[in-house]
Amino acid sequence: QPPEKAPVDFGYMGIDSILEQMRQKAMRQGFEFNIMVIGQSGLGKSTLINTLFKSKISQKLVQPTSEEHILKTIEVKSITHDIEEKGVRMKLTNCWQPIMKFNNNQYEKYLQEEVNINCKEHILDTRVHCCLYFIPATGHSLRPLDIEFMKRLSKVVNIIPVITKADTLTLEERVHFKQRITADLLSNGIDEYPQKEFDEDSEDRLVNEKFWEMIPFAVVGSDHEYQVNGRRILGRKTKWGTIEVENTTHCEFAYLWDLLLIRMHMQNIRDITSSIHFKAYRVKRLNEGSSTMANGMEEKKPEAPEM
Repeated sequence: QPPEKAPVDFGYMGIDSILEQMRQKAMRQGFEFNIMVIGQSGLGKSTLINTLFKSKISQKLVQPTSEEHILKTIEVKSITHDIEEKGVRMKLTNCWQPIMKFNNNQYEKYLQEEVNINCKEHILDTRVHCCLYFIPATGHSLRPLDIEFMKRLSKVVNIIPVITKADTLTLEERVHFKQRITADLLSNGIDEYPQKEFDEDSEDRLVNEKFWEMIPFAVVGSDHEYQVNGRRILGRKTKWGTIEVENTTHCEFAYLWDLLLIRMHMQNIRDITSSIHFKAYRVKRLNEGSSTMANGMEEKKPEAPEM
């Protein structure tokens, strides 16, 4: 009788192996992270995006003519930039001069790809994952326009209010201004990210409580480097000294960058976009029974409804 064959060793296949496979796949494919930046002209939107990702993603535009300036208020500009860090590719889209229709159109594009009978394995994700809403450092309450817009937008996208050019306020003025804005957000039912109703994990809630105390984030943006005490820092030079962007005693930019956008919450922001905001849009559209969805094929380019 021939000797029994030794069992084939396929190696250890535990949970950690599965997680490693998922990590390697994500590194190969990369991912999209789309930021909508909203705010009036001159608040430093382009500068802050460049500061966040330490890259010249957003280029300054030439001074528009009076006619171009009027048109600029009703258009959406998108800049797509590929970032690669430690072997992980991320596609970043920055858009401003927002229109609610733009956000819904991105949902519509994604939905049409999903229901298409020839659906691709990887759908290019142009949905807005996060909106940075820029609030000028006036020291007053929110404008009625800001309140109305954030009320609408917070229902369809993760919104993060930020006070820009916070160095124009004293520390006392900054504290009072943040308190006024927080009161305005609460009294008008504006749910900023991280939304408490989506927070199911007890450990995440403890971390998020610190964020809720900081919102809106008082930030300073700069894409210029200076030498301070032998260190190269991002900052703004004034006649009183250099304001260090990443120094938490100067502003709250580091919290916005380190905690909200890059390390801890980027995936959570993308997950909420898919499981909450896009799902609500998808249910609404599919319930409409639009003829454009027949057989999963697009017969006529649909107009994205306002949510």
